[in-house]
Amino acid sequence: MKKHCNLLVIDDEQVIIDSICKIASLENLSVESALLGSDAFEKISQTDFDLIICDIMLPELDGFQILNELYRRNIESPVIMTTGYSTIENAVKSLYLGAIDFIPKPFTIDEMIALINRGMRYSKLLEAKRNEASNVLLVPCPARYFRLGYSCWMNIQLDGSVIIGATDFFIKTVEPIKQVELINCGETLRQASACAKFINCDEHSHPLYSVLSGNIKERNEKVIKLPELIEKDPYFNGWLYRIIPTELECETKLLIPCSSDRA
Repeated sequence: MKKHCNLLVIDDEQVIIDSICKIASLENLSVESALLGSDAFEKISQTDFDLIICDIMLPELDGFQILNELYRRNIESPVIMTTGYSTIENAVKSLYLGAIDFIPKPFTIDEMIALINRGMRYSKLLEAKRNEASNVLLVPCPARYFRLGYSCWMNIQLDGSVIIGATDFFIKTVEPIKQVELINCGETLRQASACAKFINCDEHSHPLYSVLSGNIKERNEKVIKLPELIEKDPYFNGWLYRIIPTELECETKLLIPCSSDRA
């Protein structure tokens, strides 16, 4: 039988491993680490991890190859990607390949604590989803929607505008939501850049990455006054923005059709 550990950190910089280990210890979590992808998979073969934090730029296997190998092996431990080479392309690719989040280096203690807490809640949701006796209800995106990873969804309107919001899976990793911060109308969003911030009752701040690039034409003022609306109805009344997309055709290719969630 495999042993159990909360967290696996994969990074070729020992200083980063040490930093994350210290932060995780503040949350009373157990941690193992690996400097190489090959070492990581040796540990994964022996241990069940609740969460994996993985650097993109690694010798031998890079972070994207590790994500692909985890998928091939049917290992469902949620993965958070880190990198010192933060680009929109890296963020999009990470989320497309199955990472639940992406954080650039250097990161703050508060940012990593919030991310680790969200990752651990994500892991518990996956376990509950596998347990048929669980009363946890995860509402999938409507079939006609598209999503960026498991975080942000979009729905194209008849007039060519696009409505975007947060998936129920994302919301359940940050709720109860105390405050929602939105960008002002007239500003521009970029795909995989932070478009909103959710602050929960633990005072942790969680960014939501935009599903598309575009100009904000309208934002949902109701969710600012009533954040619980997002938790109750994330795909309809709990939407966040209506935008005019600027790169719809090419960026949609990097999204996951929500109809596949029902396959």
